[in-house]
Amino acid sequence: MVKLEELWETLQELEENEFKHFKWFLKQDGILEGFSGIPAARLEKAERQNTVDLMVQKYHGPGALKVTLTVLEKISRNDLVQRLENSSSGPKDLKNHDSVPLKGDYERTKAELGAKIELMIQERQMKIREIKHSAELSNKSADRHIADSEQVFTVFLQSVERSLANLIKAINEKRKTSQKQAETFIQELEQEISELTKRSNKMEHLSCTEDHLNFLQRFASLNAFPPTKNWTEVSVPPPSYGGSVGAAATQLKETLSKDMEKLIAKAKLNRVQQFAKDVTLDPDTANPFLILSDDGKQVYCGDVKQNLPDNPERFNSAINVLGKQSFSSGRFYYEVQVEGKTSWDLGVVKESIYRKGSITASPKNGYWTICLRNGDKYQASAVYLSVKCQPKKVGVFVDYEKGSVSFFDVDSADLIHCYTDCSFTEKLYPFFSPSLHNDGKNSTPLTISPVNDTD
Repeated sequence: MVKLEELWETLQELEENEFKHFKWFLKQDGILEGFSGIPAARLEKAERQNTVDLMVQKYHGPGALKVTLTVLEKISRNDLVQRLENSSSGPKDLKNHDSVPLKGDYERTKAELGAKIELMIQERQMKIREIKHSAELSNKSADRHIADSEQVFTVFLQSVERSLANLIKAINEKRKTSQKQAETFIQELEQEISELTKRSNKMEHLSCTEDHLNFLQRFASLNAFPPTKNWTEVSVPPPSYGGSVGAAATQLKETLSKDMEKLIAKAKLNRVQQFAKDVTLDPDTANPFLILSDDGKQVYCGDVKQNLPDNPERFNSAINVLGKQSFSSGRFYYEVQVEGKTSWDLGVVKESIYRKGSITASPKNGYWTICLRNGDKYQASAVYLSVKCQPKKVGVFVDYEKGSVSFFDVDSADLIHCYTDCSFTEKLYPFFSPSLHNDGKNSTPLTISPVNDTD
């Protein structure tokens, strides 16, 4: 009997168009005598594994195999028909939809029950793999969030400790100033007391003489007091520390708020980077003036138009090139080095975009891109963008199901721009334009960079 894995592996061999045709046949009633079609709504977004599940649910194991063989014949994939027949432990003449005669109701019932049990086992084994994979993703996500949380709170603690240390230092400086002022006053007072004590002792000594005329003559000089300060209004009030605490708390709040924004932005970018794909440039789409590196990772505009076939995929006359890789589901991300350039375009485009002559890049025309012009003007579909600082490396993230395209400054983790509520109905391709070299001022290439995922 065929295993579910064999059916799934067989469908994996189909090209995208072949798989679409395969599902189209599954919708038809009477593909085999006594077999009705699978509802179109259930097949519309079904991937290969889901399609196998739908066939097994509808036709059971042997029936699913018969239908698969029939449809493979109709789409001219007899090589897969032969492989399935050779790998199946059931009858070899399945393509004629005949079964080996069974001896009696007992053997037929036993075989059907065995097949049903085998199917149930295989379904549960597949579910185990699915759950394990889901658990692995959950663990990976948990580890990432824990690491992000530890980083955020470590920075918070460091900010609090640094703010507290600065506050204590400021308070101690105020205390030191107050103590120094008090010590100065005390020294002055003690000096005046010393002088007055000396004058008092002399007075006491003169008062012991019986020569009253001499006393009066000497007293005149003693009666002139040494210079002293009027201490009535002098005081050393304790310094106010409450203002320092309030100011420090306010500054800490502002610092934490800025740090939190930066860290949260960085954490979001880290999570996006886990969807990084290996993107390379497609020379068959490159404008004849573009020069591509051998590894398909760099592109710049040359001086001479190359003699290349003007195939339908090639841009002419726009200075553009697409990535080789296409995406029609899920999420994907890539990064491009743009440092040193004065003009460029990046993003994604749908497969059916117009590639000849003048092009207007807009979502309406299938372009979800941003661009740099004149060294400092950033735009998204003719709308000017506010950019804090010029990015050296730009990250492009697409969520196909969510319908969004986001652009990041990789170094600062700032979000440059985001297209939302996009209606994606076909394949998307990474899009690049290094723009004209502008007499060497814009000759630096665009470079697809490896993504430094923190996992």
